[in-house]
Amino acid sequence: MKAIKEMICDPLPTENCHASTVLPLPDGSVVAAWFGGTKESADDVDIWFSRRDSSGWSTPSKISRSGRMPHWNPVLFLRKSGEILLFFKVGKHIPSWRTFVSVSTDGGRSFGEPRELVEHDRSGGRGPVKNKCIRLSDGRILAPASREAGNWRCFVDASFDEGEAWRKCPVIKTERSPVKNENGSYKVPMIQPTLWESEAGKVHMLTRTSVGRIYRSDSDDYGESWCRAYPTDLPNNNSGIDLVKTPNGDIYLVSNPVSENWGERSPLTLSKSSDNGKSWQTVMTLEEEKLDSEFSYPAIEYLGGSLFITYTYERINVAFWKIDIE
Repeated sequence: MKAIKEMICDPLPTENCHASTVLPLPDGSVVAAWFGGTKESADDVDIWFSRRDSSGWSTPSKISRSGRMPHWNPVLFLRKSGEILLFFKVGKHIPSWRTFVSVSTDGGRSFGEPRELVEHDRSGGRGPVKNKCIRLSDGRILAPASREAGNWRCFVDASFDEGEAWRKCPVIKTERSPVKNENGSYKVPMIQPTLWESEAGKVHMLTRTSVGRIYRSDSDDYGESWCRAYPTDLPNNNSGIDLVKTPNGDIYLVSNPVSENWGERSPLTLSKSSDNGKSWQTVMTLEEEKLDSEFSYPAIEYLGGSLFITYTYERINVAFWKIDIE
């Protein structure tokens, strides 16, 4: 595989950054976004974005909802019209954060004034929570969502009008955990799902958990209902994951292969499945393990024979990879 690695901007305009998202565009450019400020959850944390073209990455620009309040977890999505949606969360406390969306009509060079995605929602954030939306074979858009008020729970939001309106699908049930979780429940805590469609109507998710393993759930009806989530053999350190399915059916997953709850966020690896997520093979180590290092919260996309990956690099930068696989 031919691969290039870059840092999006050196230095970044803030001393701390996290939770990137990436979107390759048909014209060959790439847009990335992340949150940045003095530290995560500080009042000066805003959403930042940069665009990569033949001359490199642009100077990062800032998007803020009015008022000083922490911003979180941007997610990029391309509409059929060519407009780019940028979702993000705003709030002092994660369980009650709100989702906003900003639109770019010029290929990611600038974004408009943010609006609330679902007005007056205080349920912990609608729409995508960390990972990208996917467009299903029938045209609908699914947003991988979760809530952190009380027990961590995953769900999907569905849109049938290119992301203007959203309908919340039922929360996904989990099996009973042998160990009581931090909230006093024995249910497996799950957040930040990542989605793929294997064939028409058959949708699947992998989720972050606090029990040392990635969990999975499946739907046979375009995400309207889901089976009880079950464990996979994939380790998880209670940190973010992301995956993408390529046109030939292969699935590529970026994650920290660490099974300790709140464990090390290193190494960071790229794994591949050719059997719809039943088995996985590590194909590349993006970052080697170093004591007390952090390479985390990956985002991955596919376009035109290449994988596009971003992730948090030591909380001081955002790393970018383009990996040609075809």
